[in-house]
Amino acid sequence: MFDGESFGLIAQKEIRDALQNRWFILFAAMFTLLTVGFAWIGVVGARGQGLAGFGRTTATLINLVLLIVPLMALTLGAMSLTSEREQGALAYLMAYPIGHGEVLFGKFVGLSLALCATLSLGFGIGALILVWGGNSHNVRAYAVMVFLAMLLAIGMAAVGLLISVLSRRVATAVGVAMFIWLLLVFVGDLGVLGTAFIRTLPLSTLFTLIIANPLQVFKLSAIMAVQTNLDVLGPAGLYAMRTYGDRLTWLLASILIAWTIIPLTLSYTMFKQRDII
Repeated sequence: MFDGESFGLIAQKEIRDALQNRWFILFAAMFTLLTVGFAWIGVVGARGQGLAGFGRTTATLINLVLLIVPLMALTLGAMSLTSEREQGALAYLMAYPIGHGEVLFGKFVGLSLALCATLSLGFGIGALILVWGGNSHNVRAYAVMVFLAMLLAIGMAAVGLLISVLSRRVATAVGVAMFIWLLLVFVGDLGVLGTAFIRTLPLSTLFTLIIANPLQVFKLSAIMAVQTNLDVLGPAGLYAMRTYGDRLTWLLASILIAWTIIPLTLSYTMFKQRDII
């Protein structure tokens, strides 16, 4: 039977551990500084050229999210269980009358809350700077992008947790997390474009390959929030809008949510079955 009290205590501990983790502090500081920097540039650009700060800054921050947020979530998720396993803390914890579900989901929720708090801090300060600069247009697009970034962070944390369940050493887990990050950020994007160019893939196949990558799903969703269309993506974007229309937003959101549910389900199954201690 699921013990809510144990779940809450583990979630709180995970939040404290994240806030004391030097990697988390480094990622959080870097993300906040870059977000504030881009927001300030947006204010300066808006004053000099009469451009809407929120819209311009949102478009710039999309690329920042694509690079930093998955790396932060994957790395921290991958270290979540493996670090405690190496230190012997996991064996000590599992000796108590506490279920696998409370441990796994407690860690996941705690890590997700810590990540969302970091994103809220960075984006929040950035929004204040934009408002201070007199730029109040396209606030909705900025808010949607923040929400999508949180969905991406939670999904990547779930993938990182799955890596943590399957790994026995922190170095191995972090290495796998870095490899997946590189695969999603660089190989995924360039590989799809290269394959499409060489083999002249049908638009339906090309779009399927694009939405198989959660980072590209976030990118599509965020661009739609800023521009309401995907013309900037060329034929693949036009195909998506023509084929799915208003349903495209829900499709992309569902895919991002699935990137949380599926890895988390696999993590729970493996966590119960494997000799994780």
